[in-house]
Amino acid sequence: MKYAPILISLLLIILLIQPVSSAINTELITNAWPWGNKSEPFPWLEYLKNLPHPEGITLTIITRHENTIITKAKEAFLNSPVAKELGITNIVAIYAGAEQWETYISQALAAGRPIDIAWGGGPTLFNYIDEKGYIEPLDNQTHPEFNAILYEMQKIPERIAGSPTWKVGDDGFVHWIGAAISSFGFTVNHDKLKEYNVPVPKKWRDLADPIYAKYLPATQLTGIADPTKSTSNTRMYEIILQAYGWDEGWKVLTLMAANAKIFDSSSGVRDAVIRGDIAIGITIDFYGYTAMHQNPACEYIIPEGESIVNADPIAILKDTRYPVQAAAFVAWVLSEYGGQQVWLEPDINRLPINARVFETDIGKQRSDLKQAYEVATAKGVIEFNETLSGLTKDAIVFYFKATLVKAHDDLQNTWAAIAQAYLNGQINEAEFNYLVNELTKPFEFTDPLTGQQVTFTLDYAIKINDELQKGEIYQALMSQWEDGARQRYLKAYDDLQKILSGEITITTTTTTTTTTTQPTTTTTTTSPGQTTTTTSPTTTTTTTTTTTTTTETPSGAGIPTNLVVAIIVIIVLIGVIVYYMRPRK
Repeated sequence: MKYAPILISLLLIILLIQPVSSAINTELITNAWPWGNKSEPFPWLEYLKNLPHPEGITLTIITRHENTIITKAKEAFLNSPVAKELGITNIVAIYAGAEQWETYISQALAAGRPIDIAWGGGPTLFNYIDEKGYIEPLDNQTHPEFNAILYEMQKIPERIAGSPTWKVGDDGFVHWIGAAISSFGFTVNHDKLKEYNVPVPKKWRDLADPIYAKYLPATQLTGIADPTKSTSNTRMYEIILQAYGWDEGWKVLTLMAANAKIFDSSSGVRDAVIRGDIAIGITIDFYGYTAMHQNPACEYIIPEGESIVNADPIAILKDTRYPVQAAAFVAWVLSEYGGQQVWLEPDINRLPINARVFETDIGKQRSDLKQAYEVATAKGVIEFNETLSGLTKDAIVFYFKATLVKAHDDLQNTWAAIAQAYLNGQINEAEFNYLVNELTKPFEFTDPLTGQQVTFTLDYAIKINDELQKGEIYQALMSQWEDGARQRYLKAYDDLQKILSGEITITTTTTTTTTTTQPTTTTTTTSPGQTTTTTSPTTTTTTTTTTTTTTETPSGAGIPTNLVVAIIVIIVLIGVIVYYMRPRK
């Protein structure tokens, strides 16, 4: 035991060292940066310049950002002292859909030309490539250049409007950091709303209202984007499913799609609202602010209590050949003197993640965007389950694509007929609700994994999500989903015709049950000579139950059930008679 004091001392040293490493990466030690107390802007630049790095290099970025953002950022960065002093001469952007990222990143790695940085695309996409092992953790012990990123990160609150602004992995290191924030809602064109005399929506559910179907299919007043072409619209569909619940959420999404024109991009939705081609389009916030800037008739609306604020990430990718320059670019993007000012450009209008940018000379000129930042971060939000998003995103995207995009013509035509019959008084509310249920209810299909009949429940979405990457599974389900959806829509249209012709009758019975609890008297002795009597009031509980009954009148071509029974009975009697009258041997 003579070595016990030494072992204890070593253990204490380890325990003291380990928290420092963790704190640097997740809690940040803000008074001990390796460059000391150098002043802004970019106090870390001289420190990075003294670390070993090559000169005359090109950084490669994979992105979901629009060309406008990358072009503005590239110009500002290459003209900054950061790029000039670290020998960065060019930036090359790879514009790729979310489904292409893994392929691009893995192929670049295999070719020995790894992509340096991932920027823009939302937490779900970044969490996915992180799970695949493509993101470099910000370990500032192994990579001291990462201190520059962590320094800029300290200026950002850990959460904004309840949402995390960076991700810490199981290893204790930061993996990605938000470079901007986004809310989600819809942009309206008030001139178009007035022209067609339709209301301003306030909630997601409002976009499913039949009022927006009164000019369909010739004139579509609302717009959404194909989720396979837009990560921001996908996020809004996920928000709706989590805000309303799985079953009700799909009902809202179905009717929202039924009302809408479906565009191939989220920017296409925005531009249509600006031009006045449609009255309402679902948009990420900065598209809404851009629309307001370009057309004063436009307004961006955040659904109260039904949105979220997302951090839009940036990260360094595995095996970058230029870790010092990659770290410098990410730190520059997070700095209020660097990339955060790009968001304030009038043709970009994004909400920065570092609010200190509003204190700069350029930031003070954008009081309108500062107000938008304050509104977005103060709005009521839902508690969004990012883990659930990761478990279901592909299933949601492809089911939406098959049932609401590919089968959109049948969906919209049927919905237009139902909605207009209701608005014109040809069907009553009970009949309308019955038809909406028929139009939106789940349908059965064959699970290619088990051969069993299933519906698209939340559990099934989780089960099938990863399997959809297999070509044969994808093809089997996409075909079934589109066919099943079309059959459902055509069945609802057929039911409408039967209701209009009187073949189907929808009756609603309302039963009211009233329960009355008689008052009770309680006598309590509180002290000698004092008695308190308490009488509870009469309580009445009323329960109302509404039952909808569907009665279908048989058409003349069918055989009445009583006739079928009579025929069967006669056949049986003839058989018995023949049996007993047959000749005996």
